Amino acid sequence: MHPETHLQLQHVRAADLRAEADAYRLTTEAADTRRLRARLGWTLVEVGLRLASAPRTAVAAAC
Repeated sequence: MHPETHLQLQHVRAADLRAEADAYRLTTEAADTRRLRARLGWTLVEVGLRLASAPRTAVAAAC
């Protein structure tokens, strides 16, 4: 195979690999964002339940 042809094929393959890596990175970042969002949501639910079920003190009841 001619050296220039081999070099061109390597450039094309490298560009394909970079594009594939970018696509993979975007999908994993989206999954991380969804996971973080779900965790934050459940934390807010837990805090809300704790506030709703917290015993009221005499000072809080007087206000």
